[in-house]
Amino acid sequence: MRIGEASRASGVSARSLRHYEDEGLIVPGRRGNGFRDYCQSTIDRVLVIRSLLASGLPVRLIREVLPHLADASDVGTEVVCAEFLSEVQSHRDRLAARIEVLSDQRSALDAYLREARRTAPRPPVDLDASVRLLRSPHGDRRAPRHRRTDGTSTRPADTRGAQGPDTDDRSKPPESGAG
Repeated sequence: MRIGEASRASGVSARSLRHYEDEGLIVPGRRGNGFRDYCQSTIDRVLVIRSLLASGLPVRLIREVLPHLADASDVGTEVVCAEFLSEVQSHRDRLAARIEVLSDQRSALDAYLREARRTAPRPPVDLDASVRLLRSPHGDRRAPRHRRTDGTSTRPADTRGAQGPDTDDRSKPPESGAG
């Protein structure tokens, strides 16, 4: 099958298939016109490669073990498997050490952030943003608060309908009744 068909069959991109070939992990056949020709055994090998890569093994280790996975009848397979398992264990131990260092770094950053949030001054109030929020259709439609020079805030008196005795309100109809 051609590379597009092999890609669909294995779930691996054509680019990855070329990369596996460049790394010596697979060796597809060639057609008369030079196009790659993937057989089912190559697709099966690609699936094994994907599985090993997903487990975090580096290509170097995968390249070492692949020939022995394909041919289990070798006399020295047990020795190679023991060496491979030792390599895998060593790789795992290095990952565990890196994870421990990263966990320590994360804990230090968490402590720093907790302390910074606890002691950080509050940000200044953005009056323009507050006014926009208050006037928005979903916000409070009352008049915005104004900041005094002493740091406190106040809301101006609501003048709608609060007419004093000396206010001339011409929009109001004249009162009826005896007077």
